[in-house]
Amino acid sequence: MKEPEPLLHYPLGERLPPPGGAMDVAPGVKWLRMPLPFELDHINLWLLRDRSDTPQGPQEGWTVVDCGIHADSTIGFWEKIFVEELEGLPVLRVIVTHMHPDHVGLADWLCRRWQARLWMSATDYNMTRLGTLGAAGFGGGGAGAFFASHGLNDPAVTACMQERIRDFPNLVPAVPTQYVRLLDGDRLTVGEHRWHCIAGHGHSPEHMALHSPGLGLLISGDMVLPRISTNVSVYDQEPEANALQLFLDSIDRLRALPADTLTLPSHGKPFLGLHARIHQLHRHHQQRLDHLLQTCAEQARCAADVMPALFQRTLDAQQTTFALGEAVAHLNLLWHAGRLARRRDADGVLRFAPPCDGDQPSVLAA
Repeated sequence: MKEPEPLLHYPLGERLPPPGGAMDVAPGVKWLRMPLPFELDHINLWLLRDRSDTPQGPQEGWTVVDCGIHADSTIGFWEKIFVEELEGLPVLRVIVTHMHPDHVGLADWLCRRWQARLWMSATDYNMTRLGTLGAAGFGGGGAGAFFASHGLNDPAVTACMQERIRDFPNLVPAVPTQYVRLLDGDRLTVGEHRWHCIAGHGHSPEHMALHSPGLGLLISGDMVLPRISTNVSVYDQEPEANALQLFLDSIDRLRALPADTLTLPSHGKPFLGLHARIHQLHRHHQQRLDHLLQTCAEQARCAADVMPALFQRTLDAQQTTFALGEAVAHLNLLWHAGRLARRRDADGVLRFAPPCDGDQPSVLAA
């Protein structure tokens, strides 16, 4: 989803951090940008000037926010940053906003490299640990059966889901065995500034954004991105999840932040216009929901049926898996709200249509 640019302002213009380098975005805050081998080809990471108390006295250093995937190229860029951007100071701690590989992939390596502690929400930390073990819920036969129940039986997609079992451990081979738990509402002192933890849901189980009132900054992670809409999907381990409603409720909480907050997203450029972007995201999803209500009123539809209308471009097998998850997220919201009923046909496929007398509430539906 791309929206008209005038609603947002990019105070740094077209400037980007160089590979293996950094840009200052505020006093004591540096912007890093690491490559990704995906269609979304980069992730933004952040360095916060910090200090910690040790038995030997105060220790100056840095807090890292998000890590990049585990890859030789990313490690090489980090090593260059250690030499050129840390001013001879150590990394004191590593904060990870959520469990996805581009955010947590190098957390173990960074923590070992600097004898630093990982800080993360408990839910996403434990999901990361499961992912490194190749556990269920990260692809495989369970995902294939879930997709089939929503009408998608493409052999290429099934093969992609089998491959995905290995994707997470390859990109996140390990996670520290100890961590510090972040909770919604926590207040962290990082150097001279306080950062408030704001939990979000729907994109990951317990995403943690960070807001500094003193600096006027929001490290939004993936909860608010400037030019694309955050992936919000339903997965096989929680097939009845109302992920989209959780996401929309989460970004609504960010409306309480000042309108002039500079948002530091995980993808794209730092921008002003947080409230406008939240409005855009709501409008985008409402348009999709309205369309689904109309098309399901014409004929009962499964998630695979409605994907082409929601994603009007050619999708490869991997993109199709994300698209189906998003389609289910939109249909589930309407089902939980009582706007659509869900019925399983004789072929085992779940189809959605307007409710009629006798339909059970969503929490009891088969």
